[in-house]
Amino acid sequence: MANSHSDLHSEQGAARGEHPGRAANPTIKIRDIAWLEFEKPDLVRAEAFARAFGFQTAFRGPDELRLRGTNSGSPCVLLRRGERSRFTGIAFRAEDEADVRRLAAKTGASVQPLPDDLGGLQVSLVDPSGIPVRVVAGTDDLPQLSSQTPLLVNAGHELVRVNATQRAPRAPARVQRLGHVVLQSTKYAAALDWYLENLGMIVSDFLFFPGQRARGPAMSFIRCDRGTEPADHHTLAMALGPANRYVHSAFQVSDLDALAAGGEYLGERGYFRSWGIGRHIQGSQLFDYWRDPDGFLVEHFADGDMFDATLEPGWAPFTASGLAQWGPPVSGDFLGTSPRGAREEALAILRALPRRNEFDVHRLIGLLKVARS
Repeated sequence: MANSHSDLHSEQGAARGEHPGRAANPTIKIRDIAWLEFEKPDLVRAEAFARAFGFQTAFRGPDELRLRGTNSGSPCVLLRRGERSRFTGIAFRAEDEADVRRLAAKTGASVQPLPDDLGGLQVSLVDPSGIPVRVVAGTDDLPQLSSQTPLLVNAGHELVRVNATQRAPRAPARVQRLGHVVLQSTKYAAALDWYLENLGMIVSDFLFFPGQRARGPAMSFIRCDRGTEPADHHTLAMALGPANRYVHSAFQVSDLDALAAGGEYLGERGYFRSWGIGRHIQGSQLFDYWRDPDGFLVEHFADGDMFDATLEPGWAPFTASGLAQWGPPVSGDFLGTSPRGAREEALAILRALPRRNEFDVHRLIGLLKVARS
């Protein structure tokens, strides 16, 4: 593994005895994230937002909606009709069906066929936070669709566009694919190890609460281990907090102009921008965060870091100012400190503190420092 952090993704590496960020002998190594699953009471409203956000509809039925990007592969979001809006799980793609069977044998779970119109096999698990996790293989691929072509950009003195203007269309940014999901867990360390040991994922960056590095990390950005083939800086990110819950998901678009013009399109239709536009530090993505009509946070991103398996984890303090290299100050809505978010967060803290989990008073103090730092 690369052991120098000079000019790499982080100024600091691990200290002696800190978490290595990978399992020595994982059961399997997943290939990628496949899809996310939600229940929503109003699929018509959900589809209207999805189309404005840039999804294509892969399937529409009376009680189910499947959304896709322009890349070939499986749908990237499955919505089913339910009494209330809620996140119901993640699916990851294994290398092949043999890995699905290997994981099932190791965990004591059974291998089941997926619905005929998705194809393939699955093993259904639950992580230590209580999040349902499917691992799938052999699914039928949807065909590639046309995507937005990145605009030609004159960078400095390098001219690639002459006698031509730039006119980014004010239209939905065409989602290409699902990039990652972010979860919060009251059992962060146990859940982290579960993903590393069972799914073979590896950590790109650890964050620790201000003044609490000795207590261990409080957030991790986790990628797929594809060996020498580069993978997204994070396919899964996990943070310690007062509830086990979905935080946000991110969907790739072609470039900054698609992201910005797509944001203008969403804003004109009355949808709420949570935070953006900016560029992250961990992962380096250009980002723009929006709330769907049910309050779920979703992100357009472009130009993210790609790492192979040689890079070791970086370590950095978890601070609000450290979430972006540039862009507007991080919003209260994104941090959960807005009036609506603060009430929900306070209730989650009151429920979490009396229970046996990793989110104790010391960790609460660390979390409160994040928003102020």
